[in-house]
Amino acid sequence: MKKLNYEKFMEREVVHAPYERELSFYEWVKQGDVEKIRKWADETEGMGSEGGMGVLSQNPVRNISYHIIISIAMITRFCIEGGMDPETAYGLSDMYIQTVDETHSIPELNSLLKQLCMDYAKRMQKLKKEKVYSKNVVQCIDYIYQHIGERVTAQMLADHCGLHVNYLSRLFKKEMGQTISEYIRRSKIDTAKNMLKYSSYSYSDIAAGLAFSSQSHFTHVFREETKMTPRQYRDHYYRTNWGEEK
Repeated sequence: MKKLNYEKFMEREVVHAPYERELSFYEWVKQGDVEKIRKWADETEGMGSEGGMGVLSQNPVRNISYHIIISIAMITRFCIEGGMDPETAYGLSDMYIQTVDETHSIPELNSLLKQLCMDYAKRMQKLKKEKVYSKNVVQCIDYIYQHIGERVTAQMLADHCGLHVNYLSRLFKKEMGQTISEYIRRSKIDTAKNMLKYSSYSYSDIAAGLAFSSQSHFTHVFREETKMTPRQYRDHYYRTNWGEEK
């Protein structure tokens, strides 16, 4: 069985815009730089206007939709790293992805993209004025997402941060309201949900690609978190979001 590398999945899906420019844009959102986002919104026509965008569908509207969904996923990740509460970030992500699915013209999609970028940026700007997660917890979140396709432990995170594992575990639980292992588990399941929704990878490939010990283990954990099996989840959401392309 071919083992799926989650990074390869993202490479296949993500836009082919210049890498540094793309990262800079996500950093603007993460830092709550509303002025730069507003300037970008005023100066750009929208997704694909500057060229360099990969073709994920021959249907122009669907192609833009796919790229915006990938952008939402990246913005969500960056904002969580910047201190946004994960439940808030994922809630916004789900709402905007659903709105993308219900939008059927390129001008409306590009308007939605500008709206959601500004929404995230304003929330991050407000967050910067309030309590944010400590540097060490942000480092942990960043490491977890960068290694989402690997086995990650509390000890590995402690070594990465240069802290004692017991201290880091207490700090993480205090700030995040959940243990490190719970957060890793839920992050993997959130990633699996996106892969079930927006790709045709097999259940065994997704399980292996996210470093679950077996497909049965993946199914067990997925059911505990979502009250659905991976098959039930895909049957419900894959058709809903991608209709005739299933």
